[in-house]
Amino acid sequence: MKKIQNGDTVKVHYTGKLEDGTVFDSSLVEGREPLETVLGQGQLIKGFEAGLIDMSEGETKTIEIESADAYGDFNPEMVTEVPRENVPEGVKEGEMLQGMGPMGPVNVKVTEVKDDVVILDANHPLAGKKLIFDLEVVGIS
Repeated sequence: MKKIQNGDTVKVHYTGKLEDGTVFDSSLVEGREPLETVLGQGQLIKGFEAGLIDMSEGETKTIEIESADAYGDFNPEMVTEVPRENVPEGVKEGEMLQGMGPMGPVNVKVTEVKDDVVILDANHPLAGKKLIFDLEVVGIS
């Protein structure tokens, strides 16, 4: 039976969870198709791609990915304080905003709203978290 290698096109169903069991993404939701990608092109997080190597069609397994092989560690330098007048009026804690960084558009989360400043976090929402994925290979070509 063929085993997945770099360069193969794979179709995989997945459910991504945090350590506390919270599901953050799944291809098993009604209306969604399995993820299809070519391995070795850097389109997936490193640990997800590594977990698929040597799996066969129809095989299932659960992988755990440390933050360094997922969305990276939480970087406190990506948390900034900006004057309140620089964000939309009425902005609330927990909202996502888009701003411009040196490399182009960047998504930020409003983590705190104070009287004269707003704290913004540009870390990926899953940065610093260990991720657990249930995988099922549904096709290899």
